[in-house]
Amino acid sequence: MVVTKKCDVYSFGIVALETMMGKHPGDVITSLSSSPSQYILLRDILDPCLSLPEDLQVAKDVIFVVLLALKCIHSNP
Repeated sequence: MVVTKKCDVYSFGIVALETMMGKHPGDVITSLSSSPSQYILLRDILDPCLSLPEDLQVAKDVIFVVLLALKCIHSNP
């Protein structure tokens, strides 16, 4: 396997999602690749062991990280 910038971006997305989900994002990746226009709720992505952020800025930051991670694992980031 040749390591490229695209590979690094994808890997970053996977690690970021693992951090936010508390587990490997295999199910999310599978569902997005089979139905790219499918909507996913944020509460379905975040680690259920963690409470949802109460502070608005923290909530915005969490959303930003999840969206960035999802863009990184897209076939054309």
